[in-house]
Amino acid sequence: MFSVPARFLQKSCLGMLLVAAAFAGPAVAADKAVSVTAIVEHPALDSVRDGVKEELAAQGFEAGKNLKWEYQSAQGNPGTAAQIARKFIGDKPDVIVAIATPSAQAVVAATKSIPTVYSAVTDPVAAQLVAGWEASGTNVTGVSDLLELQKQIDLIKQVVPNAKRVGMVYNPGEANSVVVVEQFKKLLPAAGLTLVEATAPRTVDVGQAARSLVGKVDVVYTNTDNNVVSAYEALVKVATDAKIPLIASDTDSVKRGAIAALGIDYKDLGRQTGKVVARILKGEAPGTIASETSDKLQLFVNPKAAASQGVTLSPEFVQSAASIIE
Repeated sequence: MFSVPARFLQKSCLGMLLVAAAFAGPAVAADKAVSVTAIVEHPALDSVRDGVKEELAAQGFEAGKNLKWEYQSAQGNPGTAAQIARKFIGDKPDVIVAIATPSAQAVVAATKSIPTVYSAVTDPVAAQLVAGWEASGTNVTGVSDLLELQKQIDLIKQVVPNAKRVGMVYNPGEANSVVVVEQFKKLLPAAGLTLVEATAPRTVDVGQAARSLVGKVDVVYTNTDNNVVSAYEALVKVATDAKIPLIASDTDSVKRGAIAALGIDYKDLGRQTGKVVARILKGEAPGTIASETSDKLQLFVNPKAAASQGVTLSPEFVQSAASIIE
């Protein structure tokens, strides 16, 4: 019999182990990475972020275990949003989630390859994130918080039946807000209403813009403009001091002093977004997934805010709310 040198036995065993490992495959799913950015931190956008994270965990992607999760806020600065986008692209995550229009625009402008899922963007077409609502064929898909504005007008008429002039504070540099303003200009006259605009290019401008509407409007309506929502307390103070009814599209704003809102639950919107992200992590291409909206509208009412802003709400209207803020 011929003996085999020990070194050959060691190499042979090592080779067999490597071959066996190659055929066996990984024992657990490979880790995934999701990078999340938002233009600013406020209750609605924070709820989206948290909803995404919760849904991913429910889908089997848990931060700290098999998911690398990173979140960064641009603190309201578009320049910072662009820096965060470049940083994330350098990290090469499996998916980038961009919350709110400015952050989504920054990411989409910076990458044509990394899967990108937008959320809480009112009009992704006007924001030039996608060409249409159908599957994009690109690296971009997402979930919009677009609302049917006629229902918002109906809410204004319910709360302030005799209103003629509707004030709106918004950032003219935010695409989703400009879309709402333009649509309101077309829709309000049919309801016997006119729009009075006040622009707030920065968060610090919101209070002054609101004060410019005093004596000119019968009610103020706020959309999900990020500058306005970030400084909502300044708007509430003006509305309360001047007895101008304040109506929102963001249900979280009712907790902060708006009289009422017929809007989306942003935690639910985040979970809906998380489902899209999970589909991509599981192998679907973002370009094959059509953009989505949410039709789960809820009425939130704040009777105390109504009283402080000079409005008497009918008991029937209050009881019809999904949530009554005490």
